[in-house]
Amino acid sequence: MKTEDNLNKASITPSIKTQYRNFPMVPRVIFGSGCFSQLGDVLLPMRKSSEAPFIFLVDDFFENEAFVSRVPLMFNDEIIFISADEEPKTAQVDALVNRIRENYSELPSGIIGIGGGTLLDLAKAVAILLNNKGLAEEYQGWDLVNKPALYHVGIPTISGTGAEVSRTTVLLGPEKKLGINSDYTTYDQVLLDPDFTKTVPKEQWFYTGMDCFIHCVESLTGTYLNAFSQSYGEKAMELCEEVFLEDIPAEESRDKLMMASWHGGMSIAYSQVGIAHAMSYGLSYLLGVKHGIGNCLVFQHLEEFYPEGVALFKKMLKKHNIQLPTGICAGLTQNDFDVMINVSFGLEALWENALGSDWKRIMTPERLQAMFQKI
Repeated sequence: MKTEDNLNKASITPSIKTQYRNFPMVPRVIFGSGCFSQLGDVLLPMRKSSEAPFIFLVDDFFENEAFVSRVPLMFNDEIIFISADEEPKTAQVDALVNRIRENYSELPSGIIGIGGGTLLDLAKAVAILLNNKGLAEEYQGWDLVNKPALYHVGIPTISGTGAEVSRTTVLLGPEKKLGINSDYTTYDQVLLDPDFTKTVPKEQWFYTGMDCFIHCVESLTGTYLNAFSQSYGEKAMELCEEVFLEDIPAEESRDKLMMASWHGGMSIAYSQVGIAHAMSYGLSYLLGVKHGIGNCLVFQHLEEFYPEGVALFKKMLKKHNIQLPTGICAGLTQNDFDVMINVSFGLEALWENALGSDWKRIMTPERLQAMFQKI
């Protein structure tokens, strides 16, 4: 029989894997074709004053008069167009924060991120750093943010990353690629408008969609799996299989992939990703490989760890006639491999989710280097 003291002790000192986390979720979301038109109504009650602008961080793909005319600008609001050609960096966050602080007498009413994972992560990080002291690199890690972020809104224009729903913002820092993982990172409001994804090039659509698919495979086969993660991961996987393996109308495909991204992001809130993501971080840090294609480059060689997932992935590659680049790691020095290995191994939770608590014995530096050399 458990005594009251035993129950109290158990509740105070749970193991890492069984500890219950009170994770935040996006509190408000609008979904549907054309819902971007509601952004003005959403923002108006959140405006602090005429001197406290909304700052829109927008993928420069949308730098045209037609898009600008749709943005509900008032007073001294500002649109900052940003290239998504490279992964978001801590130095980029710091530069944006300094620019905003220097240009306005009051803190903004909020930050609006419009774009893919790069822009969504930048917007989350800028909202955090505007209300917290120091540099972005100082917050790379888990639960290091002390004060809430400014009000921030996420509007994805491509589906797959899950950045619109996650509690992390992944950044390339001077020493590592790692997220600002915080309860304050999650967006206050998200608008899911599938119309934005109409203009996404096919290869980018595929690579970013595979980010979602690989989220699901790694979550559903991981040691951290639980009913919460499983329920979201299974739905996201089902949607991915419909989008990438069946022949469905374009409008339905856009809607379903946007919801797969949402569910895929939720599937790792209470679990983790795995080997593909850990290795992709190494590729990105050293070589600047974009996250979605990096996951694909790695995942194709992971049959030993995810046999069913890799088989499905290769069917999707064939159906959509996607040719992955080769020779990415050809000609790298031993120092280059050491850098990628160190960055990848720094993500310990991902390896434990994939291989269990004994992962360091299973995945040696030599074995990991051999895997990189296949890419």
